[in-house]
Amino acid sequence: MTIERHYVAINEEDRSLSIATDEIGAPGAGEVLIDVAAAGLNRADLLQRAGLYPPPEDASPIMGLEVAGTVIGVGEGVSEWREGDTICALTHGGGYATKAIAPVGQCFPVPEGLSMAEAAALPEALLTVWHNIFQRGAMQAGDKVLIHGGASGIGTLGVQMVSAMGGEVYTTAGTPEKCAALRELGATLAINYREQDFEQALAEAGVNNQMNVILDMVGGDYIQKNINVAAPEGRIVNIAFMNGFQAEVNFALLLMKRISLTGSTLRAQSFAQKTVMTAEIMQHIYPHLRSGAIKPVVDRVFELADVASAHDYMQSGAHMGKIILST
Repeated sequence: MTIERHYVAINEEDRSLSIATDEIGAPGAGEVLIDVAAAGLNRADLLQRAGLYPPPEDASPIMGLEVAGTVIGVGEGVSEWREGDTICALTHGGGYATKAIAPVGQCFPVPEGLSMAEAAALPEALLTVWHNIFQRGAMQAGDKVLIHGGASGIGTLGVQMVSAMGGEVYTTAGTPEKCAALRELGATLAINYREQDFEQALAEAGVNNQMNVILDMVGGDYIQKNINVAAPEGRIVNIAFMNGFQAEVNFALLLMKRISLTGSTLRAQSFAQKTVMTAEIMQHIYPHLRSGAIKPVVDRVFELADVASAHDYMQSGAHMGKIILST
């Protein structure tokens, strides 16, 4: 069985984008085939388009790491889903398309009351926040958590997830409007990094040296500052280095405070690891999604054919929450 699909293709010469057509085969064992209604954008997509983030050898070369839609086929051994179910899923590439395949262990039901665009905003951010703040960062109720890049899709969902699980959230963003929105999402303090150094702001708030968990996607000069503001036994987790991978760092406080410094990327992890994350999210976070206590923030929805404009918008950094493609 093959089904026609439209997808976003990258021109290898000038890295421009266009809509192409091919056929997608039946899902394999442990996979589902999805009629895609919406797909989420991630900065990894921009890197892949630029040739700086090649997909794994076993992954689809098509961009797109998360989708929402309707199941139209299931592979051998799949009993969790059937045709007609509405799901959102973390894909192994291939999300920028009208049809996509996802491993069954990376699929979620669409929470009641959410649109397909909102559902498509969930998978990548859910797994990223859960793995890095709750698994690697070992966040516990009562912890103070600093989330950099609070206005991103990961940040907006992370603020809500930490709040729902009993944490106290501090975050950074680049405009007064974004900071105000983050406070409405549950942040105790949202710091405009364009106007104030976050280390100074935390000191003025009386919580310097008290951050139990720090999620950082900035890197560069933030590396030292994160160490400075971390609590004793603090856990710092890096998921990106937008300000650079290199910095001059004084590691004395790492020893004195007994800080754990770690990092991860989601895509490089095994299906088995992601399946565990998905199950834990279903247990701990989905009740809050179903109650409405956590809701993904969608900034704008672009048509699939207008994907280049969506990329430009993400590159500008003007967005608050997720940018979505509608198929």
